[in-house]
Amino acid sequence: MKLKTRLLVTFLTIILLPVVLSGIAFAGIGLTLIRAQSDNLDMKIADYFMFSDSAQTYSKATEEIFTSLQQQADLNAANFESEQFLEEVGRSLEGKSSYLLVRKNSDIYYTNNPKAAERIFDILPEYGDETENSGMGYFYDDLQKLVKQIDFSFQDGSQGSVFVITKINSIISRSFLMDMFIAIVLILVFTSIMLTRWIHKGVFKPIEELNLAMQQIADGNFDYVLTAKCDGELEENYKNYEEMRLRLKESAEEKIQNDRKNRELISNISHDLKTPITAIKGYVEGIMDGVADTPEKMEKYIKTIYNKANDMDRLINELTIYSGIDSNRIPYNFHKINVSDYFGDCIEDVGLDLESKNIELNYSNLVTADTMIIADPEQLKRVINNIVGNSVKYMDKKKGMIDIRILDEIDSIRVEIEDNGKGISAKDLPNIFERFFRTDASRNSSKGGSGIGLSIVKKIIEDHGGYIWATSRENEGTCLHFVIRKYREAETNE
Repeated sequence: MKLKTRLLVTFLTIILLPVVLSGIAFAGIGLTLIRAQSDNLDMKIADYFMFSDSAQTYSKATEEIFTSLQQQADLNAANFESEQFLEEVGRSLEGKSSYLLVRKNSDIYYTNNPKAAERIFDILPEYGDETENSGMGYFYDDLQKLVKQIDFSFQDGSQGSVFVITKINSIISRSFLMDMFIAIVLILVFTSIMLTRWIHKGVFKPIEELNLAMQQIADGNFDYVLTAKCDGELEENYKNYEEMRLRLKESAEEKIQNDRKNRELISNISHDLKTPITAIKGYVEGIMDGVADTPEKMEKYIKTIYNKANDMDRLINELTIYSGIDSNRIPYNFHKINVSDYFGDCIEDVGLDLESKNIELNYSNLVTADTMIIADPEQLKRVINNIVGNSVKYMDKKKGMIDIRILDEIDSIRVEIEDNGKGISAKDLPNIFERFFRTDASRNSSKGGSGIGLSIVKKIIEDHGGYIWATSRENEGTCLHFVIRKYREAETNE
């Protein structure tokens, strides 16, 4: 249930439930008092107003009957000696909290409420007091009774009086007020307890669970799952918490993995830097000690130092590029370049290095001479160098061979760089473009490697709008393929 609906139900319950329960309590207590009064007074009480209205109201309630009795006294007083007539009048008074009493001399001649009549008979007005009262009646405050008197004479000459006696007993008594106060307090307590339990179960308990879960997250426990059930807005909060928990857990696991890979990267780079530095120091010491005593040796030492320095420069450049991968800060300077001219120059540069390492380079270009692409020449050359460098690093044949092919794919060009090295196992092939990944063979090899070269290659190709993949067979060689879209003048004119 949504919070708005829950608040509306709570609001209506706070208003309606106490009103309904108070009404029931009022009716129940009132009915009990009515029955008690009826039992005490030995008279029938018809309605609540008989207990709550003023003496004037009670007087008006019996005024019509009293007027009729006065007329009978004037016209035919003999009716007051008729038991049938008196019973009819008595029955008409029962519903008005009243009863009839007829006195003959100093005795009760007739009454329809003997018990009540005995309690008041001795203090009733004397015969003849009717004229003094002028028909207004007597009110006995201690007995809470209103008495109206009509005097007449019996046929035998005896003095007679007809009394209409009305009980004035307000139901709003002290006991009734106390009972209603207790009932209302109990109703409010019951309503409060019921609403508190309902709101606690539906709102506060889920919020407490959510707070506990958030504390678990703050303490680094990303495995804490909310078990409480809820609905409405809180259900959305639960779902948001679960999504946040899973993301934080994934981020924490990724951070741990990256930290491990960073430590591994540092170890790999330290190894890769140590090797050329050691070689450079050795050759420099040889020059300083006069070992390179011929121009040929001197040239060889200097060339080796230069090559090792280039290896260090390449590694530092890889680290620079790697630092920009996550922040997308790899610098690009895109140009429209001719495929044939560009790759021809690249092959020439790569070929010189491969020749010195006794690796044969084969190059074929199957695209037209005017084929153009949009690319960053420097970064695209980094792609070629990294791929070729990997092929050279893991070449295990005495006669190495690298084939570079440029193929026409209608709207794109495809570059294939294939070697006859040791190859990559099927289980490792899907992961070679991941950062820090190195195959089992490379882990056990003295070649080392930072594990970021191919991840940089993938990033550069994707930033050029292309894609890259690899095929390989163990002990036969590996081929890397990447595709870049052609540049077309028509596309820019549209």
